[in-house]
Amino acid sequence: MAITIQTLEDRYIASCRRHGILPNTTILASFFKAEIKKSCKELCSLEIFIDDLKDIDCAPLLDVCMNLDASEIEAVDIRNESACALNGEYALPLMHAINQKLRVVDLQDLSFGKDFLRDISERGLACQVLILRSSHFRKLNLTGKFMQMHTLDLDFSSSLTSFQEDCFNCMPNLMRLSMCETRITNLWTTVAALSKLPSLVELRFQYWQCCNDAGTSFISPSRKSDSSVDLDLLNRVPFTGESFTDSRVPTDPNFSAEDPLINLYSFNEEVINHDVQSMDEDSSDDSEVDFTSHRHRFWLSDVFPGWNFQVPIQNENEDGEDSSQGHFTGHTTDVSMKYMSCHASPICYEKHYREFMIASLSNLKVLDNLTIRNNDRERASGIYSQYFQYLPYGWKQKESVVNILRKREIKSGHIKVRTSKCRPLNPSGESKYFYTRSLSAAKMGSSTWPSLHPLSLSGCELERGFRPRQFEYHPSDSSLMVLGTLDGEVIVINHENEHIVSYIPSLGAMNSVLGLCWLKQYPSKLIAGSDNGSLKLYDIHHIPRKNTRTHWNSGCVTFDEFDQLTSVHVNSTDELFLASGYSRNVALYDINNGKRLQVFTDMHSGHINVVKFANHSPSIFATSSFDQDVKMWDLRQKPIYPCFTNSSSKGNVMVCFSPDDRYILASAVDNEVKQISAADGRLHLVFDIAPTGSSQNYTRSYYMNGRDYIISGSCDEHVVRICCAQTGRRLRDVSLEGKSLGSSMFVQSLRGDPFRDFNMSVLAAYMRPGSKSEIVKINLLASSGHANDDPDEERHRPSHSLGA
Repeated sequence: MAITIQTLEDRYIASCRRHGILPNTTILASFFKAEIKKSCKELCSLEIFIDDLKDIDCAPLLDVCMNLDASEIEAVDIRNESACALNGEYALPLMHAINQKLRVVDLQDLSFGKDFLRDISERGLACQVLILRSSHFRKLNLTGKFMQMHTLDLDFSSSLTSFQEDCFNCMPNLMRLSMCETRITNLWTTVAALSKLPSLVELRFQYWQCCNDAGTSFISPSRKSDSSVDLDLLNRVPFTGESFTDSRVPTDPNFSAEDPLINLYSFNEEVINHDVQSMDEDSSDDSEVDFTSHRHRFWLSDVFPGWNFQVPIQNENEDGEDSSQGHFTGHTTDVSMKYMSCHASPICYEKHYREFMIASLSNLKVLDNLTIRNNDRERASGIYSQYFQYLPYGWKQKESVVNILRKREIKSGHIKVRTSKCRPLNPSGESKYFYTRSLSAAKMGSSTWPSLHPLSLSGCELERGFRPRQFEYHPSDSSLMVLGTLDGEVIVINHENEHIVSYIPSLGAMNSVLGLCWLKQYPSKLIAGSDNGSLKLYDIHHIPRKNTRTHWNSGCVTFDEFDQLTSVHVNSTDELFLASGYSRNVALYDINNGKRLQVFTDMHSGHINVVKFANHSPSIFATSSFDQDVKMWDLRQKPIYPCFTNSSSKGNVMVCFSPDDRYILASAVDNEVKQISAADGRLHLVFDIAPTGSSQNYTRSYYMNGRDYIISGSCDEHVVRICCAQTGRRLRDVSLEGKSLGSSMFVQSLRGDPFRDFNMSVLAAYMRPGSKSEIVKINLLASSGHANDDPDEERHRPSHSLGA
C-alpha cells in the first residue's frame, strides 16, 4: 500500500525532531497543498520552493524524499524564484533522491555557482522539465543522463553563446527547447547540435506573439493578454503543449520573419558576442579597429517591438492546403496584425535564420511559437539552396572517406552522389583536384566545430609576449610565416612546430609593421614596412633566431621612406614593389638597386589603403581606396589613367587578385564584399553578407583553396564567413571563441593557407583592456577536439591605426 501524504508529513516532523530543528513552514504548506490536490482528484504533486530553505532544512527533507517512490505523491516540482541561502551541495542530493518522480526543476537563481552546474551537467537529472537561468555556463555541455526530459528551458541564460558537439546526446526524448535572450549566434554549430535531438519538435530563440492595434495579445485564451507579461510567460511557462501556433503567419512569399527588422537595426558585437567556455571551465591588408568608436545599440525588442502586417487568417489542412477557417474567430477575415518578437537571441537576426532552421531540422513542427507549414518548408528549401552550401563543392551528401580513397586507388572516375539534383564539381574526375575536393567534402561534414588553435611562440628569450599586427604565409615553404608586430619587430616562425626561425628587433627604426611581403624568386627575402614610413628588405638566412642586437641587419637593404605607410606588395618577378598609405599616391621601388623609381600621384581622391600586384603579370596592379573606388593599373601604360574603375557604396578596405588573376576580390566597409572580373572590371559576384550598420566595421576578404572559396571577416565581429567564390553561397561561419570572460575576439586580419585546403589563420584582436592580439589557426577539416587549450595570459591592448 502506498505511503500516504499524512504519513510523509509525520515522518518529516519526526526527522526534524531527531535533527534538533523546527519543521520548515514552507515544506509543511507543500504537504497540505498536495493533500488538497489529491482530494480534488488532481495530479498529486509536491512543490518544494527552495528559496525558503536553509542548509539545516535539507537533512529531514532528504529522509522523506527517500520514500517518495512508494508514496501517494505522483510528481515533485523543485523551484526557486529568487536568491536563496541554500548551498548547492545540499540542493543536488535532494534532487537526485527524488529520482523518477522528479517532474519540474526550475532554477532561476545564480547563487549555486559553477560546481552545482557542473554536477548537473555530468550526472544529469531524472526530471521531465528543466528550467535553468544562469550566467555561469557559456558553452552548453550537458553530458549526463537526461533520459526523461521532454522540455528544456534556458531562457535568459545571458552568457550562453554556443554548444559542445555532443551536448544533446543524452536527451532522446527532448521535444521542446527554448533559448530566448541567450547569446547564441552560429547557425551551423546550432543546427549540428540540435540535429542530435531525434524527438525535437518545438524550438524557440525568440517569442513571437501577435497583437491587435490596441496592443492586446492573441496568445491563447488561457494566458494573460497584456503583452507586458511576456517575461513572466517565459519564466513560468516554457512550453505547455498549447504553444502559440497561430497560422496567421504572413503569406507573402518574400516575407522572412527576420528581414523587416534586420534591415533597420543591427547589434553591436559588444552586446551579442560574448566569449565561450564550457560549463566545466571556470593594415597591411587589414585596417586596424578603432575600438573606442563603438556605438551603443540595443536589443531589437527594446527599440522596435513590432510591426503591422495585413494578414489573411488561414489554416493549413492535413494535405498542406490553406483553408479559410479563422484560427481564433472561426471565419475568414483580414485583420491588421502586429507581430512582436520578444526576447530574441542574436541568432534570430542572422540572414535567412528561419529558413535555415526549417530546412536543416526536418522534424521541427514549431519554430519561435509559429507553426511550420508545408509551404514554409518548400520556401525554406528554396532559400537554403539559393544561399547556402551544405558541403563544399556542391555535395549534398557526405561520402565515406574510405570509399573515396578506394576509388582513387582503382582510379575510378566516378563517385556516386546520392542525389540527382546536384553533382559535385568535376564529377567525372577530369580535374586533378577532384579527389582532394571529394575528401574535403567528406571531412567537412563531421567538423562543424573546427579546430581553433592559437599560436604560442617559443625559442625567443623575450620577457614579454609579442603583439602581432600583420602576418603572411611563405609562398613556397608550407611551414613558414612572418609576423610584424605593433612594436616594430619582424619575426619569422615555423607555425607548424611554433618555433621562431628569425627575429628582427625594432631597434627604434620601426613602429607598427603594417606591410609584409615575401619575394617569390628569392624565398629567403621579404619586404617589411612600418607606419612611420620605414621600408626594409631582409634576408632571413642572415638573421639570427635569438633576440640579439648585432648582425641582424647584415643583408638588409633600406629604401626611401614612404610616409604613413599601410601596404607593400612585390610583383611576380621580384623586380619591383609598390607602397601605399595615408595619401592618394603610390610609390614604385626597384628591388635590385634599392631605389625609388617613381611616385604616382593622385591615383585616388582618398587615401589608398591597399595596393596589390597581380600574381602572374609583373606590370598589373590594383588599388583600393576609401574614396569608394577600386582601380586596376598597368605600369606599361604609365599609370595616369586606370584600366578600369569599380565603385563600392562605402570605402574600400582591401583588394586582392585571385590566384589565377581571373578575378579581383574587393572588400569595403561593413561586409560589402564583391568579386570583379580582372579582364574588364565588370561585377561578377556580390557576396550576401549582412551589414551591421557600423562605419568602423572594416572588412577583409581573401581567397582560400585557390579561388574556390573566399573567407571574410570584419573588425566589429567575431565571425569568419566562408563563401563559395563561384556561387556566393555560404558554406560555414566560424565563431572565434575567447577562453575567458570578457575577452571577445574580433577579426583584424585573415589569410587562407596556400598549402592546405580549408585551413586559414586569423589575427584576432581582443576587446578587453590590457589584451593583445593573437594569431589563431583554423582547420575546418579537423574537429575542435584537436585544438590546444592555451591558458589565458596577460595581454596588451591593440593599436588604433589603419593599415593595408
